Amino acid sequence: MTGLRQVAIVGVGQTDFGALYANKDAQRDAYALGAEALKLALDDAGLCKDEVDGLLTARIGYEHGADVLGIPHPRVINGLEGSGRMSGVAVQHAVALIQSGQADVVACVYGNNGRSVKMTYSGAYSEAPTQGYDAMYGMTSPGAYVAMMYQRYRHEYGVPEGALAPLAINNRRNAALNPVAVMREELTEEQYLASRYIAEPLRLYDYCLINDGGVALILTTLERARDLAKRPVRIAATAARGDLSNYYTSTDFFFSASQDVAKRVYGMSGYGPQDMDCVQIYDNFTPTLLFSLEGFDYAPRGEAWKWATADRIARTGQTPINTAGGHTSESYMQGWAHHVEAVRQIRGETGERQVADCNIAHYICASPIVTSHVLVGE
Repeated sequence: MTGLRQVAIVGVGQTDFGALYANKDAQRDAYALGAEALKLALDDAGLCKDEVDGLLTARIGYEHGADVLGIPHPRVINGLEGSGRMSGVAVQHAVALIQSGQADVVACVYGNNGRSVKMTYSGAYSEAPTQGYDAMYGMTSPGAYVAMMYQRYRHEYGVPEGALAPLAINNRRNAALNPVAVMREELTEEQYLASRYIAEPLRLYDYCLINDGGVALILTTLERARDLAKRPVRIAATAARGDLSNYYTSTDFFFSASQDVAKRVYGMSGYGPQDMDCVQIYDNFTPTLLFSLEGFDYAPRGEAWKWATADRIARTGQTPINTAGGHTSESYMQGWAHHVEAVRQIRGETGERQVADCNIAHYICASPIVTSHVLVGE
């Protein structure tokens, strides 16, 4: 990113996901959750709302959001849809705004009251003309589509039953060390295999959680970041590519799009898979972890299920993955909390789950919009 203003994440904030999950409230407001997270992020950065001149909201509307958040006159404002792929997109938009000089301090704010309002993430997933035909066959949610992709993956690469268990168990082990995680109880392989299918071959523990929460990120120039309270986390590279159709499926498991994004983020940052101290992977469902690891050259194609052993992906392993517990155990904040964890790992702020000597973190989202960033401590 030479020749452009360099950008850093300087503030992160998130609500207590576990406490919110334990106390469901039908009156809980997604805007209030976003506002709570924003306050925490601003305090973390040592900034005040008056210094924010760019605002990006997700899952909450930007117009009412600007009023609730107390940022009524930003120079740049926009709202993004509530899908998980938008967490990476929001960061990329913020980077572009700061690099171009359209804004100097951008707040990205996400609010979700899905558990309290009984969101199911199914039944009305798409407005595509083909949705009625899909629904006849039970294809009413991203989970059904990912299950179908994983069935094909199993067929093509000879994957045995239970191959996803280490991924779900690793998430739970990391969440056990995370005081705000929703699911902190031990998960054994026996429990995993005994759990019911949701959309075969995906089981209960292969699915993300439905819960409430808010997350906020504050970005500014690296130059300004060096004068703030916390260690800056520079965005060394970010890239995206669409893999779009009427369905939440990709016949190559988002591999081609991921390879394109990987080539660019590795080339721009100067870092590759061998350099990453931790990897935060968007895991709406556990097979997405396998697709991501292969698409971004961590594992050979068709072999991520063998490569991702419990020892390798553990917090103390060669490639620590989803160190806060991921979407199946920490919370389903649709990628947003993964960014918070990456920043805190680089700062050395994650307590018992801290990865030793963590300075480079990789965010990956393999979805109909593939996004990825490389984050480096300064």
